[in-house]
Amino acid sequence: MRYLKWCIPAVLLFLLAACGEQSIEEFSHVDQRGEQVSLDQLKGTPWLAAFIFTNCTTVCPPMVFNLAEIQDELVADGMEDYRIVAFTVDPQDDTPEKMQAYLDNFPIPDQSKWHLLTGYEQDDIRDWAADNFKMFIKDDPTSDQVIHGTTFYLVDRDGVVTKNYDGYTDVPKDMIRIDLEKLVEQ
Repeated sequence: MRYLKWCIPAVLLFLLAACGEQSIEEFSHVDQRGEQVSLDQLKGTPWLAAFIFTNCTTVCPPMVFNLAEIQDELVADGMEDYRIVAFTVDPQDDTPEKMQAYLDNFPIPDQSKWHLLTGYEQDDIRDWAADNFKMFIKDDPTSDQVIHGTTFYLVDRDGVVTKNYDGYTDVPKDMIRIDLEKLVEQ
């Protein structure tokens, strides 16, 4: 019983830490335009993050479509100070050119706000995503598919993950827009 009084607060502290905000570790990768994009370059601007890949046959196309719809609302509201950053989970296949061609398949209102990043090893993005976003990524050895989460992440001006949302079904588009606008106004 004596240990229980110490164990419960320790578990609660662990759970609170796991739910808290997460600072993003530095990165520098190439986007669909062939330009280097780093965390330092993104600092000062809030952004939405996602993990996708161009050969995805299930969740990625709806996720990109959902991001495009969120951007439609941001454009309608006159928002300018934001970015949308998607990290490929299949960097060996996803070249900048292939990612640009993929993005061109969607009704994107303003591609200048988008960075589809590649130029790293799959093991590196798997570990980095787990450390920075608590995102699960696993290559499926029986197919050309990569298993990954469908979460969108809101990152503030300082590179801190402040919120996350379902990016596949029941996407809270209005909430994401409002939360992003709040970060822009801060």
